[in-house]
Amino acid sequence: MANFTYLERRTRLKTYFDRTAVDAWARLTTDAPVSGIRATVRKGREEMRALLMSWLPERLDGTRLLDAGCGTGLLAIDAARRGAAVTAIDLSPTLIGLARERTPDDLAPGSIVYHAGDMLDPPQADSRGFDYVVAMDSLIHYQAADVVGALARIAGKTNRAILITFAPRTPLLTVALAMGRAFPKTDRSPEIEPVSLRHLESLIAAEPRLEGFKVADTKRVSRGFYTSQALLLTRTSGGRS
Repeated sequence: MANFTYLERRTRLKTYFDRTAVDAWARLTTDAPVSGIRATVRKGREEMRALLMSWLPERLDGTRLLDAGCGTGLLAIDAARRGAAVTAIDLSPTLIGLARERTPDDLAPGSIVYHAGDMLDPPQADSRGFDYVVAMDSLIHYQAADVVGALARIAGKTNRAILITFAPRTPLLTVALAMGRAFPKTDRSPEIEPVSLRHLESLIAAEPRLEGFKVADTKRVSRGFYTSQALLLTRTSGGRS
């Protein structure tokens, strides 16, 4: 069961993305004009999404993919275009509604199924779970122990690989976060929690529920006010077909 830290932060995130910042995120995930700071965040997110997609097979036909924290659905759409059957889930019902509206008409009916709810408790069509789980920038607000706790819960539903991003602990990010706190409170998301890669890897290695997974790759994306690090965990044993 998720601990209190995760639950408390989850509640704050839902309020932020569903009420406070939905208009800003709606603009950020299009090509509409945004401020210079948000333009760097947009560019960084585009690069991160491309990186995560590069870690997935070029063709995903016959696979089941969970987009955990799907936002407005950009990654879900990319995966569906490659042939995946995508379950896209987000805490914010408002963002889920926007993702549905933006889903292209040329995608096969039912190729993306959207749900509003906790990414750690996604609906599953059957007992097979998901082949791939992608959580892009949906864990960056959590402390390292909560990140690993989330991974442990996701692992039981994952057959091939888990792709996540986290906020790396760097001097540059520390400065950027301090500058971000100077903005009016309504313009800020809940605090990002920088995490040391070495510490995260040690917690992953020590978590029994992640015993069947190994860290296969990691790469950082830094663009202006956007800094995030991708981590690829691949299953080595215990998956379900």
